Order: sequence, then structure tokens, then C-alpha cells
Amino acid sequence: MSQAASQSQLLQKIFPFLRWWPMVNRDTNKADVIAAITGAMIVLPQGVAFATIAGMPPEYGLYAAMVPAIIAALFGSSWHLVSGPTTAISIAVFAAMSPLAEPGSAQFISMVLTLTFFTGLFQLILGLARMGVLVNFISHTVVIGFTAGAALLIAASQVKNFFGINIPRGSHFHVVIEQFFLQFNDINLYVTLVAVVTLAVGILAKVYTPKLPYMIVAMVVGSLVAYLLNTLEGFDTTHIKTVGALPAGLPHFSLPDFSYGTIHKIIFPALIVTMLALTEAVSISRAIATKSEQRIDGNQEFIGQGLGNLLGSFFSGYASCGSFNRSGVNYAAGAKTPLATVYASIFLVLILLLVAPLASYLPNAAMAGILFLVAWGLIDFHHIKVITKTNRSEAVILWVTLLGTLINLEQGIFFGILLSLVLYLNRVSRPNIDAVVPAKEEGAYHFVSAAGHDECPQMRIVRMNGSIFFGAVDHVQNSLMEIDEINLQCKTVMVVATGMNFVDAAGAEFLAQEARRRRKLGGGLYFYRCKENVMRFLRKSDKLDDLGESAFFSPMANWQTPIYKTMDSAICSNCSARIFSECKTNLPNGEARTT
Repeated sequence: MSQAASQSQLLQKIFPFLRWWPMVNRDTNKADVIAAITGAMIVLPQGVAFATIAGMPPEYGLYAAMVPAIIAALFGSSWHLVSGPTTAISIAVFAAMSPLAEPGSAQFISMVLTLTFFTGLFQLILGLARMGVLVNFISHTVVIGFTAGAALLIAASQVKNFFGINIPRGSHFHVVIEQFFLQFNDINLYVTLVAVVTLAVGILAKVYTPKLPYMIVAMVVGSLVAYLLNTLEGFDTTHIKTVGALPAGLPHFSLPDFSYGTIHKIIFPALIVTMLALTEAVSISRAIATKSEQRIDGNQEFIGQGLGNLLGSFFSGYASCGSFNRSGVNYAAGAKTPLATVYASIFLVLILLLVAPLASYLPNAAMAGILFLVAWGLIDFHHIKVITKTNRSEAVILWVTLLGTLINLEQGIFFGILLSLVLYLNRVSRPNIDAVVPAKEEGAYHFVSAAGHDECPQMRIVRMNGSIFFGAVDHVQNSLMEIDEINLQCKTVMVVATGMNFVDAAGAEFLAQEARRRRKLGGGLYFYRCKENVMRFLRKSDKLDDLGESAFFSPMANWQTPIYKTMDSAICSNCSARIFSECKTNLPNGEARTT
């Protein structure tokens, strides 16, 4: 590699936005600007609502969608992940900080900014320590289940705005469903009309005018319908609520409280928020990546999120992470590069400075209609159907994750990950051990299934597909012991080890023990085509003395003759199977067969 290429790679590691910058052109800029306008309008009501949930002044929710979002976009790996305030993080911040200070107070705000700083610091440390490998434990099935569950939560959070009914903010999914039916007769038809028109226009615009920004078209039409209804019937009749006037102004410089007393109190909550934020951010980025076919670098995502929260804490932003709402909208609106997030933050500033009063014309019902459309698009019906039909264990993981997410957003994905790991460990701890026999074709060195074929009564040949580690030792031991327990004459076993990828200390100890046991029985334990890394480990662990170098046969080696010589000639003389070529002419002791 040339010095220039090496320097280029180093720069890309330090400034990851250099990787996608060359693809920026007029077309991508146009798409990013359109997506940014939509994203900026989406975050207006959400930022205010999330800040309220977190116990922070409304403007802090908007500040959390500015500087942190820009930094995370530039230094993360996902092209579509949009960071900012979220429901789960807002709830976690409120739950952690409200016992320590009065929500909304100066002390509360200062402690939350300190929490944000240390959350970013922990995220950055994990990224620099290359702990992004943790995301590999989040299976594709878990991501699909989490995405579907989060999409339903997005829709559920908008039911009250879609139908104009009174549901407490932050209600659980089952409470939303229950309240919907209890208040069915109280549905506001004016509000529902605005939401349905917005949803319908969004669907039609997406299908028939794909070149137009269908979300913006739908929101404009919905706003016009709401304005006409309020003008003709009056607000006292329609009760169509709008976002309302928003506080104008740039995020001001803020300084977290670094006193020992505050740090001592927020360290543990910061760790909880860190893991929750990283899990959400990486899960969301991977969920979007399944649609965009982009490769996600977990380490870089950790770094981007960490830098976003670190710097955000000095610009009045409370803890942020990847937002499912905004990321879904960003991708659906056609964003091509992370510049869409940068533009969205700039537009958000401009809206606050110039046209904040106009936001009062944007009805909550229209926002609900748009988010219903986004939620529907996030559910991967095809893969849910395929997984449910083809793999029972994966289907269980999918539905546990989905339903768990509906019950508790942050715990749902943890349950899914935990269950997928448990099922994976159960699977790898039970390696397949199948009986095989030598292929009958002349000159063949491979093996075929023993089903329907005669086997040697003194020897069992098994193909092992799986590694022998501490979790699999019990299963392998029971399987090999059953061989001579069922047939007392079968004292020799040869393992076709092409599928045995590795052996750990417990596995090596077991193999040595099994070899000694079989020799005491009068047989032996042999291996055919054992991988070099397995041989190297057995040699380093001093187990080859117990196993014996002669017990290992390389590919295409003559294993039949040396093993056949160890067998009982009395049994062989009455055997009719004769699956080895030696069986047909001589007995193991060298005598010629008479029959």
C-alpha cells in the first residue's frame, strides 16, 4: 500500500465523513434537502414533547436535535441514522434524575447536562476500545422484531392525535388499545378527518407522484384541511390542535456540573443511559441498513454517538441517540447522505429564528397521519412471514422481541438478544453427530450416511459437525458413550472431523479421557481429516500423548488397515458386513478368510 493510500485511510478513520463525501453531488443534495425539510418539520412537535417527558424545558428537546445530531451524523457510520431526543431516553433521564432534583429546575437541568456528558464519554470510550463487536450479538431476526415493535409503538403514540381522544402521554401499548375502545364513542371526527386525509394523500403521492416529497405534500394538504375546518366550524367545534408557537433562539452555551457530588450521583444512571442509547442507535441503524443495504460499523457508530452527546452537553442538548421516528422519516423521504441530518438541523434553526409562529398552523393530526405512514413502512411483513413459516426458534425470537418491545421498549430488545444467544448456545452445544460409512465407489475417500447401509459391529464412524467446547462436552460425551453401551462389541470410534472447527481446554481434556477409556475397553479413538488449528491446540495442551499421533489420519490417508489390525479376529470371522476391503480377504490377525 502506498504512503498516500495509507494517509487517506488514516484520515478516513479520524474523519469518517470523508468516506461518503465524494458521492455528494447535485442530485444527492436535492434529495437530502427535501428529506431535511421533512425531518425538521417532524422534530418540531416531537422535540417539545420529548423534553417535557424528560422534565426539561421544551426548547431543550429542540436543542438536542441540533448539535448532537450534526456531530453524530458526521462521525457515525450510518448514512440515514438521525440522532436526537427519543421517548425511551427521555423516560430514562426523567426516571434517573427526578429523585435527585426538581424537574425543570436549574439544578435538574445542570445534572441532566452532566449525565449527558458522561453518557457521551462512556460511548466514546466503548467505540475507541473497539467494543462495536457487541452489535454482532444483535441478530437480524431481533432487528426485524424490534423494528416492527417500535413501529407499532410509534403508531400507538399517535393514536390520541389521530382520533382526537384523551390518552395520557407515555401510556403503555396495551393501555392505548384499551383507551381507544373505551373512548371509541368520543372520537373527534374533525381531527380524524384531517389525519385520514393526510395519510391518504401521503399514500397516493408516494404511489402516483414518487418524484414529489410525499410527506411534505401530505402535511401541507392536512394543514390546509385543518385550517378550513377551523375557519368554517370554529376551533370550539373542531378542537383541531396544532403544534403551537415554538420558542425561538439558538442553543446557548452550557456547562455541565462537574462537582464530585453530582458526578457521584449520575455515574450509574449514565451507564444505564449509555447502554440503552447505544442499543437503540445501533439497532435502528442496522434496521435501516437492512433496507438501504449499507454496511454499519458498530465502533464508528459508538464514536459518533459519544461525540454527539459530549459536545451536545455544552450546547444545551440533553442525552440523545438514534431516533426511530426521524431515521425512518429520513430514509423514507429519500435521504442519500448524512448531509440530510446536517441540513435538517440547519432548517430547524432557521424555523426557530424565522418562522416559528407558522408552526402553529401544523396540526397534530397531520403529524399523526404521517407517522402512521412511516410506522407501516418500517414493518417488514415479508421477512416476518418467511421467518414465522420456516424456522420455529427464529420465530420465537422474533415474536418475543416484538411483543417485548411493545411492553417495554428498552427491555424488549434485550430480551430478544438474550433469547437469541440462549438458543444459539443451545444449538452449538449440541453438535450434530451422524453415523457414516465409507463410500463404496472404488478409489473413493469420502463417507456417506450409514442409514440403509451395513456398519462394522466393532467400529462406529461418526461425522461431527460442530466444535467441542465446554458447553458441548456433555452432549458429545453422552453420544460417544451410547455407542458402546448399545453395542458392547463396538469399542472403536473414528471421528470424521472436517466439521470440527475448534476445541477448547475442556474439549481437549474430554477427548483425552475418551481415548483412554476406549483403550481400556480394547478399542480406540481416531480422527480423520482433523483441522490444523485443532491439532495445534491439542499439541500445545499436551493431549497428543493421550490421544496418540497415530490416531490422526490426514486426507486420503489409508486409515482402514491400521485400525482393522486392532479388531477382534473372532468377531470378524463371523461378521457378514465386511464394509472394509481388508474384511474380504484376511482377518485382523493376518489369517486368510476361509468363508
